[in-house]
Amino acid sequence: MVDITQKNNTHRTAIAQAIVKVGSQKTIDAIITKQVPKGDVFAMSRAAGFLGIKKTADLLPDCHPLPIEFAAIDYTIEGLQIKVQVTVKTFYKTGVEVEAMHGASIVALNMYDMLKPIDKAIEITHIKLLKKTGGKSDIEG
Repeated sequence: MVDITQKNNTHRTAIAQAIVKVGSQKTIDAIITKQVPKGDVFAMSRAAGFLGIKKTADLLPDCHPLPIEFAAIDYTIEGLQIKVQVTVKTFYKTGVEVEAMHGASIVALNMYDMLKPIDKAIEITHIKLLKKTGGKSDIEG
């Protein structure tokens, strides 16, 4: 792990995105009307995403365990795409970019798992960091 003992705590934020593409409007309708056999896709995926955010350091060997002081998971439907946006904040010595991207990945994987019985054309694409603040440099993508 990188030595962060000499760094100061600062406010840090990261926003990540994943896109889940489905094969038909019927899938989108089933999600919205909560008719997916495995349950409420948005609620279950949000819960899975929060677990993913909090467990990032348990799964990625070089990732520092850090306090997650805020996390939000939001969805936007655009046609046959569901945009997942994950925001993570902390006040610590290192950033939360990996936690945000891990959360977005877990949300997308959970959505895939819940939707695969009704839609065989699901794709997960564009897992990326949209914005990072705090630390040495701020980025926005």
